[in-house]
Amino acid sequence: MAANLPDQPNRYKVLALYKFADLKDCAGLKPELAEFCCARKIRGTFILAPEGINGTVAGTPEAIDELMAWFETAPLWAGRLAGAEAKFSGASEMPFLRMKVRLKPEIVTLRAPEADPNRIVGTYVEARDWNGLISRNDVTVIDTRNDYEVALGTFANARDPQTQSFTEFKDYVATLDPARHPKVAMFCTGGIRCEKASAYMLSQGFKEVFHLKGGILKYLEAVPAEDSRFNGECFVFDERVSVTHGLHEGEAVLCRACRNPMLPHEAVGSLCPDCAEAAPAGASERERQMELARVRGEAHLGDDAAEVAARNKAAKLARKEASRQSQS
Repeated sequence: MAANLPDQPNRYKVLALYKFADLKDCAGLKPELAEFCCARKIRGTFILAPEGINGTVAGTPEAIDELMAWFETAPLWAGRLAGAEAKFSGASEMPFLRMKVRLKPEIVTLRAPEADPNRIVGTYVEARDWNGLISRNDVTVIDTRNDYEVALGTFANARDPQTQSFTEFKDYVATLDPARHPKVAMFCTGGIRCEKASAYMLSQGFKEVFHLKGGILKYLEAVPAEDSRFNGECFVFDERVSVTHGLHEGEAVLCRACRNPMLPHEAVGSLCPDCAEAAPAGASERERQMELARVRGEAHLGDDAAEVAARNKAAKLARKEASRQSQS
């Protein structure tokens, strides 16, 4: 499982996993999954829905390996995630603030029941074959991600639908004529959005639909940088912000207001230029408090901050009780 981890030493192992599968009993799966992850200090988010599972989590290498083994052997899970798309990378710091397991109607929201990858799906393309496909003149290449992701990095000559959410992809497809685009190749971060998008486009009359198996993450892992047709960095939905070839952590940083990625030279403090200009009165004080916490090496948000706050509260109560007893 660790074969595709970057060569650089990392304290944490990051797992990105999804599978379209029959999980109609997802509500019953949630408590055990949350308990297992929390007991091993794994953090991140899993989404469970009747159509499957999707999520990215991080923990020690041992904890993530335990989780993968548990998926294979736990009575409620055994065999149900066979063939799941699972990718591993590394992080020098914990990239998530807390652990969440959420129940949703879909593991990736499109709101199009006809888009069912368990029933119909496009042709999977391995990372090693992707360059050849997107180099063809008769293939329309589409980035199924959102505009802020595309802005950070994408494949050469790929179309940008300029969506702000995946549900808007349907509106973009409505502008395309299947007769003028007989062959379509799509990609996304980890493969889940383009897989579901392929099912939707087939339902709308497009004849040949291809999608990158494992997404950009698999491509950056498998394709040497010198052969790459991916320009820029790949946005990821955690505190690493982006990754590059070999799945090494990128240089991008996250705007703490709008949560959009940007390059370090664009940042104003920890805000993007637009948010810095429109920042409310209290924003500067929040920024100051976050910076003070970083200097002190303390957590400002998430489970770590909650634990610190709980310890401080307990210590305060203990001091108060000690003072009361000394006066009695």
